[in-house]
Amino acid sequence: SIVTAVAGGTLALAAVSPAGAGVGTDSSALREAVTTDGILDHLQAFQEIADQNGDTRASGTDGYGASVDYVAGRLSGAGYDVTIQDFGFDLFREEDEAAFARVTPNPVTYVTDGDFATMEFSGSGDVTGTLVPTNDIVLPPASAANTSTSGCEAADFVPASPTETQVALIQRGSCDFAVKALNAEAAGYDAVVIFNEGQAGRTDTVFGTLGDARPAIPVLGASFAVGDELYSLTQAGAVTVRVYTSTSITPTQTSNVIADTPGGRADRTVVVGAHLDSVLEGPGINDNGSGSAAILEIAEAMSELDIEPTNRVRFAFWGAEESGLVGSDHYVSTLSDDELGTIKANLNFDMVGSPNYVRFVYDGDGSDTALAGPPGSAQIESVFTNYF
Repeated sequence: SIVTAVAGGTLALAAVSPAGAGVGTDSSALREAVTTDGILDHLQAFQEIADQNGDTRASGTDGYGASVDYVAGRLSGAGYDVTIQDFGFDLFREEDEAAFARVTPNPVTYVTDGDFATMEFSGSGDVTGTLVPTNDIVLPPASAANTSTSGCEAADFVPASPTETQVALIQRGSCDFAVKALNAEAAGYDAVVIFNEGQAGRTDTVFGTLGDARPAIPVLGASFAVGDELYSLTQAGAVTVRVYTSTSITPTQTSNVIADTPGGRADRTVVVGAHLDSVLEGPGINDNGSGSAAILEIAEAMSELDIEPTNRVRFAFWGAEESGLVGSDHYVSTLSDDELGTIKANLNFDMVGSPNYVRFVYDGDGSDTALAGPPGSAQIESVFTNYF
């Protein structure tokens, strides 16, 4: 689970506080009421929704609409004040299966999702051309991640030929995928391949998003092994590749589900959130049906136990998270400064059920990452880590 705070304040986090954690709230009855079977019932409901709607619950699809109806209905039935918050976003689709191949030397056809994947918000095209690496690829990679600056500056690219079709080869690293892709497009390249950086944990196929960049050319993510081999081949002679994508971007309506406890101090609200949408390619039962099912089960258990929280609890089920955190960003953008000031903590639950689980808690105090959370984040991190 990822845990963050959006504002300071000392809070009684009853849903996660064990006896002896120093918070002073006995949450044992609620913790016992939240059962694996109850969570699995919700997950089964999400799976059935996906089964009836093309195996997906992605925002903008009927499967997501049915997921919204299910969650809102359960929360209304439990006595929560439920709001359906509509908003627009750009729905990205792959209209045809992408293709990536080495044409010369020694032809190889790469495997979708194993060797490469289409970057979200990639443009479309069928490009066969010479592969040209940026001038600052680092192989073997540095020991630390996010070290390579490949493609982050315009000067990293040899200007593309005005007459020859060319594909840019870029290493993942210290700047956004969108920056790399737009720099390549501006330099005149006809397609882009961004391969993983190569350190431990950064070798698999890159599944990335270009956000609002919207390049017109095809952009693929690739594994480190593919990129390493292709780069080595370019050092020995000309390499020709084929890149094919067929994509669409459609303005679409979707929604968040917001549910408030009837009681609790409205000037001290705890937001408990999880994204409700899946990716287009699947039902999203782990990512993030598990988080949604868990907080839905907590909400229903609180109602059944007639828990009256000291502070208002707001359960939030975000839409279009898989398209770039659109739903949660929209929600925050609608709040006035005064309304933002009433929110004392934000707890986000993402992928909390898995057979090969780990207990991850957001680094609120910044002790292990470069960026600490806002004031209060360290205290929330402490509650969770002390519990586990």
